[in-house]
Parts: sequence; C-alpha cells; structure tokens
Amino acid sequence: MRLTELSVKDFLATLSGDSPAPGGGSVSALAGALSAALCTMVARLTLGKEKYGGAWQAMERLRDEADSLCSTLLKLVEEDSSAYNRVVEAFRMPKDNPGARQEAIQSAYREAASVPMETLRAASGLAGLVKTALDQGNPNCLTDAGVAAQLVRAAATGAAYNVRINLPAIKDRDFTSKLATETSELLDRVEASLKEIETIVKDRLERDDA
Repeated sequence: MRLTELSVKDFLATLSGDSPAPGGGSVSALAGALSAALCTMVARLTLGKEKYGGAWQAMERLRDEADSLCSTLLKLVEEDSSAYNRVVEAFRMPKDNPGARQEAIQSAYREAASVPMETLRAASGLAGLVKTALDQGNPNCLTDAGVAAQLVRAAATGAAYNVRINLPAIKDRDFTSKLATETSELLDRVEASLKEIETIVKDRLERDDA
C-alpha cells in the first residue's frame, strides 16, 4: 500500500519502524502537504462569506494553487522513500560489473538529491500562499495560517538537509553546484518570508490579547 493511503496511525507505525524509509525526506514533504491543506482550509472558510467578498477571487486562486501543491507534495512523500530504496538497491548490485554498478549508484544518488529539491521548491511556493492566507483570508484563521508557516519551515529545512546529505556522493560537480546554490537561495527566500509572516501573526495575537 502507498504511504499516503495509510491511516495516520499506520503511517506513524511505519515511520517509527526499523526501516530507514520512509524517513525525514518523506516527512518533510508531508509537512509541506499539511501546510498546503491548511491554506486551502483558510480559503474555503473565507469563500462564500459576504463580509470577505472582496477577497473571494484571491481565495479561489489560493484554494486552487494550494490544492495543486498539496497533490505534488503527497507524490513527493512516496518518491522520496522510493529514491532512498533505489540507492540501497544500487549498492546491492553485483560487483562483477563495476562500471554498471557505479553508474546505477550515481543515478540513484542524483535522484535522492533531486526529489527533496522538488520538495524545497514546492515549499518555497507555499510561503507565498501562506502570506495570502494571512493577508486576505478569514481573520479567524490567524493561527491556522501561522501553523501553516511553521510547517513550511519544517518542509523547506528538512528537504534542504536531504538535498545536502546526498551531494558529496555525486561526482557530477556541475549538478551538485547547481543544487547547492539553489538550495541556499530558496532557504533564504523562505526564511525571509516566514519572518515577515511570524511578525504579523505575533502582532495580531498581541493586539487581540490587549
């Protein structure tokens, strides 16, 4: 059965087992999917309410974009686990054909770095959606948007870890340099967006407490 078809309880049981896959990469993608789902929830809790009518168009876009990213990230939950397993399979290949074995290992490592890179790219896109949810969504969903932001951070940071851990094993320096640079740039972009979001959430919570 696919990981994303498991119940929450069964997914956690699988995750906590003695197999290294699924692991941190799949969990990072899942964190992103949860963030996207929260954004969609905010959009749907805003649409149809007359007093937020001015935001409906933005919320329709938010709903559709967040739904799309959620689907992408759920696929990445599966793909990250599969990518790890392909690395293991490559190392288990017979050593009587070292060229073919090394080629398979390199291909598997490139995939193992590329999948979390896709998760990081998706998380980067999510940061903007969270900001839209916060700025134009139902204000009663303030903390939902705030939690979505924290999940973006978990998804992005975790994905970056999983990109970086695979790069030293890859011999293609152009490939590794490109991924390393993009990883740093996307993390910086995500962190800047999240700092802004966190300031807004904190200010609104403090205003509500006053």
